[in-house]
Amino acid sequence: MPELPEVETVRRGLQPFMEGATIRHVAQRRPDLRFPFPPDFVQQLEGRRIAEIARRSKYLLFHLDGPVLIVHLGMSGSFRIEIGEDDEAPGVFHHARSKLAAHDHVVFDLVSAHGEAGRVVFNDPRRFGFMLFGDPARLNEHPLLAGLGIEPTGNALDGAALNALLAGRRAPLKAALLDQRAIAGLGNIYVSEALWRAGLSPRRSAGSIASTTKPSTPRTTLLATAIRDVIGDAIAAGGSSLRDYVHADGSLGYFQHSFSVYDREGEPCRRPGCGGTVGRIVQSGRSTFFCSACQR
Repeated sequence: MPELPEVETVRRGLQPFMEGATIRHVAQRRPDLRFPFPPDFVQQLEGRRIAEIARRSKYLLFHLDGPVLIVHLGMSGSFRIEIGEDDEAPGVFHHARSKLAAHDHVVFDLVSAHGEAGRVVFNDPRRFGFMLFGDPARLNEHPLLAGLGIEPTGNALDGAALNALLAGRRAPLKAALLDQRAIAGLGNIYVSEALWRAGLSPRRSAGSIASTTKPSTPRTTLLATAIRDVIGDAIAAGGSSLRDYVHADGSLGYFQHSFSVYDREGEPCRRPGCGGTVGRIVQSGRSTFFCSACQR
């Protein structure tokens, strides 16, 4: 499933054409994806202007001059931008992606803010994605968004914030970081990478790096910085390509070429002077990759 950097990359890829565009027509080609489409899906969209494309955790939020369209990409969902006669999305294809019309489930006919006509197609072979509406005045109360934790992309996630989230928690550190009620959008890949950067074991208890008497500790500060940095680096690199994930422009991510531990079981640790080997354990049904020699 695409993680936060992949979703952010899709958002940025859609922005230039879709923000400010007017939706002329919507073709809904099936009654449901993961969930049924709202009964008035097409009627709520046609004629609307897209004021902004935002992101909360792993959700794309299309702010219209009316409702907010909430989109989740699921396992294999992607958007394709088609402008003019060219139906090939720009970008370099390193792996085959779905181009079958049978998987083009929603087609948006748009006119951009500059008067350029085009289409944006949502393709999802596995149909685990979904599109729902939210009330802009009560968006944070939507069942999908209510209770989500702090975003890991801004300065709000610092040592003090992380200390408050982890203090007193007995759960393994990795499990605590994957709790979406604490930090929104962190997934398996980037937690493994951030813990390696911070030199912290995924098996240690979350509360062991936090203080119940001080605002923060050197370890919570170090880990908060590592989380922000690894997410930022992944976004800058275009995300990570796993399985059939593709960006809005059709290209695949490249951050996987910079993985330090994820999916590198049995390979030498990349930390200078470490000499350890990357291992793999299973935590809560998910693979965790780390170096036991330098992550304590």
